[in-house]
Amino acid sequence: MFPSDDITENSELQELEDIIMGLIINAGQARSLAYAALKEAKKGNFNTARALMSQSQLSINEAHLVQTKLIEDDEGTGKTKVSLILVHAQDHLMNAMLVRELVMELIVLHEKIK
Repeated sequence: MFPSDDITENSELQELEDIIMGLIINAGQARSLAYAALKEAKKGNFNTARALMSQSQLSINEAHLVQTKLIEDDEGTGKTKVSLILVHAQDHLMNAMLVRELVMELIVLHEKIK
């Protein structure tokens, strides 16, 4: 292996980590916004809750774009190095998606109760 190969590999790993961090950040933002929406729904502020859920969806969309890029770059060949941080990022995304679904149902229930 030549020194330039190390530089290229390190650069690629850094780029992958940056992409993965984008996934974590957007998924975390989506989850946080969903919980903020639930808090507003509990107070009876349903317009605010819906607006926060819309923002949450935008963050999920961004996370999905990042995830799609990772999948496309891999091309089904296993080129993308699977690391603990990538697994962690995928976990964040799936949790955010689940939280959003549950919070949407809870908002509807709070509206019915009010």
